Amino acid sequence: MSKQFDVIVIGGGPGGYIAAIRAAQLGFQVACIDEWKNEKGGPAPGGTCTNVGCIPSKALLQSSEHFEQANHHFADHGIKVSDVSIDVAKMIGRKDTVVKQNNDGILYLFKKNKVSFFHGRGSFAKAVEGGYEIQVAGSANETLTGKQIIIATGSNARALPGTPFDEVKVLSNDGALRINAVPKKLALIGSGVIGLEMGSVWRRLGSEVTILEGLPTFLGAVDEQIAKEAKKAFDKQGLKIELGVKVGEIKTTDAGVSVAYTNAKGEALSLDVDKLIVSIGRVPNTIGLNVEAVGLQLDERGAIVVDGDCKTNLPGVWAVGDVVRGPMLAHKAEEEGVAVAERIAGQHGHVNFNTIPWVIYTSPEIAWVGRTEQQLKADGVKYKAGTFPFLANGRARALGDTTGMVKFLADATTDEILGVHIVGPMASELIAEAVVAMEFKASAEDIARICHAHPSLSEATKEAALAVDKRTLNF
Repeated sequence: MSKQFDVIVIGGGPGGYIAAIRAAQLGFQVACIDEWKNEKGGPAPGGTCTNVGCIPSKALLQSSEHFEQANHHFADHGIKVSDVSIDVAKMIGRKDTVVKQNNDGILYLFKKNKVSFFHGRGSFAKAVEGGYEIQVAGSANETLTGKQIIIATGSNARALPGTPFDEVKVLSNDGALRINAVPKKLALIGSGVIGLEMGSVWRRLGSEVTILEGLPTFLGAVDEQIAKEAKKAFDKQGLKIELGVKVGEIKTTDAGVSVAYTNAKGEALSLDVDKLIVSIGRVPNTIGLNVEAVGLQLDERGAIVVDGDCKTNLPGVWAVGDVVRGPMLAHKAEEEGVAVAERIAGQHGHVNFNTIPWVIYTSPEIAWVGRTEQQLKADGVKYKAGTFPFLANGRARALGDTTGMVKFLADATTDEILGVHIVGPMASELIAEAVVAMEFKASAEDIARICHAHPSLSEATKEAALAVDKRTLNF
């Protein structure tokens, strides 16, 4: 006997579980299907983000940051420590605890909001009158019928052609989060978010880290001035980043991994390491969804084709998050999940792609929203720029972390904020003010006129806004 629901969500990651909760809040009978398992085989909702992405990586970044502070910076504060060592197993155990807390929190939220949770892999069986039949393959196979279906199946790590992940020596983000001892030498292919964050974790703990990047520019999506500032900091820390690299043959050996590559000068080189992390992007996950059964349309990348409202080519079927177009960000997926639930309810859910913030949680942190200076130049937009260094910020000095700056870009005529870019301490938190300002179409002058607490890092935001009009007060 098929169980009937108004809305069935396939996938329990940030897009899926949030969509399920919002739909339930709006009065629908909702089911959410997710197949992630913990070590004991139990449910582990939260998707890549919670299990092998955002949450565990931040836990390891925090642990490794403490280790780095104890080794290199505590003495500046008069704190004397000796024989500092790292218990990697304990660190990984703490990370696993943080992940489980988030898994359990989602299960609690399902119960609180009366969302029916099904542990297993969801797939289309067939279209039926007034909806779709969905199969759940898990410890107990079940059949569900839903009037509206929201697909939120996320993405998978992209492997190098001919070099599959073994998660022992050649690692995806999954294996990178489960390394059980500090590798003496570590290589990463790709200098994006995962590459820089995982490279930072293991460099802090003592690895000799080399990042190989195919593109000739560092962080090409980031404002060029900000990217250069970040690169200087990473170089100083000892993170070796090689740009314009062409990776050749990769061999696994008893000792580790050998990577052949050609550098930007055209020189043929080889790098022998204990572990290799491949972080060259992600691909939409539609494996096992059985899209053929209902004729769901995919594009050439394997992503589900949707319109601006996240509607697919099938009536009553929607898709959100990494499995559709747009940036592969957990918070983008959440916003789409909320918007789709509200559209199903006849409301006007909205996601503004122009005000989605981006963050890289390295040290210094890098965060931005809106357009970069190079984008504005390419678009022929006349703009004004203002920057303010954390070196001139009292709170940053007190923290002992004065790397980086805040940068404002505003329309030359109207002064509307077009982009805000930050490299420095707590950039991930500071960017929220810029997102709010841009969502409300604020001008740089608006931020410059708002009272910011002293001493605080946020004063650098105010000062950068003042710098647009060339009237900073503290630099």
